[in-house]
Amino acid sequence: MNNIFNALRISASGMSAERLRMEVISDNIANVETTRTPSGGPYVRRVVSFEENLTKFLDKDNKYKQRFNGVKVSSISKDPSPFKRVYDPSHPDADKDGYVLMPNVNILNEMIDLITASRAFEANVTAFNTSKQMMMKALEIGR
Repeated sequence: MNNIFNALRISASGMSAERLRMEVISDNIANVETTRTPSGGPYVRRVVSFEENLTKFLDKDNKYKQRFNGVKVSSISKDPSPFKRVYDPSHPDADKDGYVLMPNVNILNEMIDLITASRAFEANVTAFNTSKQMMMKALEIGR
């Protein structure tokens, strides 16, 4: 039974991580034209990184073991790629040469990342529901 609960935990951690990834991607898309942030420059694309969520423990023989508990967000970092320079002398944020620094967000890449995150979220939902159905069947058999 513990393995089934572990399957639920793993799927739930994946759903949570992908939800956060979709939120960050949505922020990137929403700020694709933001040339001035409170810090002064254009919006900087953010990227979510994941890592394994492992639990280390001692077994009955005092040997170290690890249990995989899904994924967790390791960081939300700023993309170091350069800003785009667009010539628009009428823009209020244009420099003396008429160029505006635009965010380093590529809308096509963001849409692809959003679809990928959405599909990964759906896969975790399917795995979660399958584990739940297995638990229900086990309870029915046990009656």
